[in-house]
Amino acid sequence: MANLKQLSKKAETLTQGHRLCAGCGHGTVVRQILAASERPVVVGNATGCLEVATTIYPYTAWSSAWIHSAFENAAATVSGVEAAFEALRARGKVDEQFNFVAFAGDGGTYDIGLQSLSGAAERGHRMLYVCLDNGAYMNTGIQRSSATPLGADTTTSPAGRVVPGKTEHSKDLTAIMAAHDIAYVAQVSPSHWNDLVTKAGKAFAADGFSFINALSPCPRGWRMDTSETIELARLGVETCYWPLFEVVDGEWHLTYQPKEKRPVAEWLKRQGRFRHLFTEANKPIIDAIQARVDRKWDEIKRRCGVT
Repeated sequence: MANLKQLSKKAETLTQGHRLCAGCGHGTVVRQILAASERPVVVGNATGCLEVATTIYPYTAWSSAWIHSAFENAAATVSGVEAAFEALRARGKVDEQFNFVAFAGDGGTYDIGLQSLSGAAERGHRMLYVCLDNGAYMNTGIQRSSATPLGADTTTSPAGRVVPGKTEHSKDLTAIMAAHDIAYVAQVSPSHWNDLVTKAGKAFAADGFSFINALSPCPRGWRMDTSETIELARLGVETCYWPLFEVVDGEWHLTYQPKEKRPVAEWLKRQGRFRHLFTEANKPIIDAIQARVDRKWDEIKRRCGVT
């Protein structure tokens, strides 16, 4: 497990002075991920909230090597850097060891970056890919993505009299990545920092491609107070909307089990994007979300051998 005293003494890779929104989960997740690296890191960053807010020219909040990629190709970019490094190392031109990590949002991961991500995973590059999942294309105007939950009100799935928000469930990307049979896969939340940092350490140490899917609350898109980021991240875990687990060499392990599984409605009602669901007419949508959460939770427990 991670040691908080030791972590507090490490130099920050993502420093102060960035322009992420107040309450944005991205900064917290990224700092926790990078705190687990025992080597210097090379960071690849897809176009998105994190990239825009941390590198507004002529400023940067990064103290590491950093490269900007297009929305859809962060995995390809970092895999190319890793391949170049391995070629130079084989020729004896570099001695120092590095960790390679790509950060992207759910739009650039679940959707337009999925092909690039799948290719890098299949090739087995020694790198970590982190999806910062806030459930929509927040940087470009809060449009729905395939990570957006059923019923969410976004600018491209607006809730009204005809359509009550997004009409599809979110994609199970973590399971999709586990199906690639890669070295390490995990789902994390910034509310459980020790679990997150421990998993990031395993991902960096893995011999091959690693993937981490991180829940990252967005005050603007979720329509929540900026002080509630960690509380809502924790509630996502306690309702089992966002279970915490890992897949190591194909073996599934549950890393946190709530003492009492709370109704998903408790998580939904704290977010303005779901406010319209709390009517008699839209109650079946909440029931459908709960049924899906229950089914996926039972499926994960089965895979992990937990009763």
